[in-house]
Amino acid sequence: MTDASATAATAPVVDAAAAETFASRDDYRAAAARVREAAAAYYAGTEPELDDADYDALIARMLATEASRPAWREDDSPTASVGAGAAPVGDVTHAAPMLSLGNVFDADGLHTWAARLDKLVGHPVTQYCVEPKIDGLALSASYVDGRLTQLATRGDGSTGEDVTTQARLIAGLPERLSEPVTLEVRGEVYMTDDDFEVANERRTGHGEPAFANPRSAAAGSVRAQRPYDVPLSFFAYAQRGLDPADAATQSGSMARLEQLGIATTARSAAGLVVCATVDEAMAAIARLGTDRGKLGFGIDGAVIKADHAADRDAAGVGTREPRWGIAYKFPADTRTTTLVGIEVQIGRTGIITPVATLAPVQVGGVTVTSATLHNFADLVIRDVRVGDTVFVRRAGDVIPEITGAKLDVRPDDAVAFAPPEVCPRCGGEIDRSQKRWRCMSGRVCGARESLAYFTSRGAMDIEGLGDKILDLLVTAGHVTDPADLYALDVPTLAALERMGTVSATKLVAAIDDSRSKPLSRVLTGLGVRMTGRSMSRRLARHFGTIEALQAATVERLQEVEGVGPERATTIAAELVELAPLIDRLRERDLTMVEPGVTGPGGSTAGAGATSAAASVDGTDGAPAGATGSMPLIHADGRPMKVVVTGAIPGLTRTEGNEAVEELGGASSGSVSARTDLVVAGDGAGSKAAKAASLGIPIMPSDVFAALLAAHRTGDRDGVAVALATLGGEPAETAAGE
Repeated sequence: MTDASATAATAPVVDAAAAETFASRDDYRAAAARVREAAAAYYAGTEPELDDADYDALIARMLATEASRPAWREDDSPTASVGAGAAPVGDVTHAAPMLSLGNVFDADGLHTWAARLDKLVGHPVTQYCVEPKIDGLALSASYVDGRLTQLATRGDGSTGEDVTTQARLIAGLPERLSEPVTLEVRGEVYMTDDDFEVANERRTGHGEPAFANPRSAAAGSVRAQRPYDVPLSFFAYAQRGLDPADAATQSGSMARLEQLGIATTARSAAGLVVCATVDEAMAAIARLGTDRGKLGFGIDGAVIKADHAADRDAAGVGTREPRWGIAYKFPADTRTTTLVGIEVQIGRTGIITPVATLAPVQVGGVTVTSATLHNFADLVIRDVRVGDTVFVRRAGDVIPEITGAKLDVRPDDAVAFAPPEVCPRCGGEIDRSQKRWRCMSGRVCGARESLAYFTSRGAMDIEGLGDKILDLLVTAGHVTDPADLYALDVPTLAALERMGTVSATKLVAAIDDSRSKPLSRVLTGLGVRMTGRSMSRRLARHFGTIEALQAATVERLQEVEGVGPERATTIAAELVELAPLIDRLRERDLTMVEPGVTGPGGSTAGAGATSAAASVDGTDGAPAGATGSMPLIHADGRPMKVVVTGAIPGLTRTEGNEAVEELGGASSGSVSARTDLVVAGDGAGSKAAKAASLGIPIMPSDVFAALLAAHRTGDRDGVAVALATLGGEPAETAAGE
């Protein structure tokens, strides 16, 4: 999703204003019963009866029906109360009702709500607050003199269940505040993606089925009679009792809660954004939608509120929801479908992975027919079987994964999946010492995949060497590993099917040209485990040569940003395993040097600028800030964190990131408060918008291309001109983190 309209376009939800009414009263009553059953499962934290989109659609149809046929509406309609009348009622009476929120699904709906709010308040609202809608369980926490005295669920909005004993499990909700204040805090208890995996391991260790999703895990764990020691988290979204001066705005009250030690979304990856207009709010919503899979916790929308307390007081509340706030619902990222089969795939390094084949289902606007099952241990934990109705979500809004199965509708003949005893491809032994199983033959087993990856555009980029030609070469026995490519000649290639002399000559030339590719490209092509393109570039620019990298100890490897002990150990072991292939590539005259790197961890001068890098300030190659020889290095020697988004003239996305590092910076894929610079080209979308909202300098892509060209030729004036677009000192401008 790149803008707010995309959110609506893919949303599998139904607005009540456009929903179809039920044809008969019996159909309406059946829908009400189904909504109550689904709500009961939702609040109990058990397996969902309906996914979010189907639940919203039923509620919308009920509302449309009640509007057109008011006589059908019953007093206990699920549309009239918090939790559809199915939320568990406890013995804790809330000092003020814990209300729900109304929903909108597109920009038109938000504008309609905002116009109604202006009328209620009596003047145009000039400040909104946009927060993520956390996919969790609403809680009320009462503090007396700074000490937590009671924790209760929302329940039916009037009364909830006492769950104070669970407080010790919840991060972000301290038992004692930093000051002895008395107040009530309301928010959501939730489970992060990482903690969800921990919770399922502990739950299945007690002999119970895995949770279907993080929301169910959080709700079930909070309300469990015999709770497991599972990690939970909390974000506040409201308070009662702060000094009015601290609560004049929603954003201000959240900042005050942070001071007291209570977690809010303002300090999270999602953030809390104050906006002056509805259009600004829509832009903030779009950014949330784009980033939702990268947050590390689940959100199902955004919440928009009048920021000023005076506006909220003027707008008031209804019986079920406040008039000053609204929820903008995102497309459901979890759906249900049938698991058709389970296949086993072998990757280029011999990794063996179970993959699910699914009946086609729309998830987040994309048709999904297969999903990862991660590893065989995870498959056991989730206990999914062929024929099951399974829950599917898009992890990171990109990779579909199965989170669990509806056990109550499991077919009688469903049997647990039997993992392979030997490698399905070569029949070799399997290394089961780690979660991700691997064929003992490693890259030999995955030779075809390894070759395809080595020659791909993001690695060695050998033009003309596609899948069909690779298949012919492997089948004929001409190529078994990447080094064999560099022994190919025109007669050998010309003899292949549909491969004449002209094409063979061009391909040999392309292969020969790739010998001079930088070390970072070679490392990417080798597919070292626990690395990718970005990590390969970091390793190459830190060590400079393949010899220096191979000689690095585990401790030296950890000097590279993002390399911890586990990754360093794996990389070192991989380099040992790859040593024979690296030797053969060296014999084939591959350069395997990173241009401009003077030594392990040393300064760089960039490709083509090694000898011509007389710097703007005359320091001849030493990092000297934005006006020195490395334009994207801070004055204190730190690389600037740079995000490239959109099209860069003359460069692919990978080449754009490589150029950032050639200029001394550190490339990044996402914009945050720690980003120093964003390079924006055509199609930049939400990343540029987020940078603007955070006050991060933005460099047009054509200026970046000019900066790169000037740097490579040692054109000091050209570098200075390019930097002048950012006020002359981008490093200093962005340094205040």
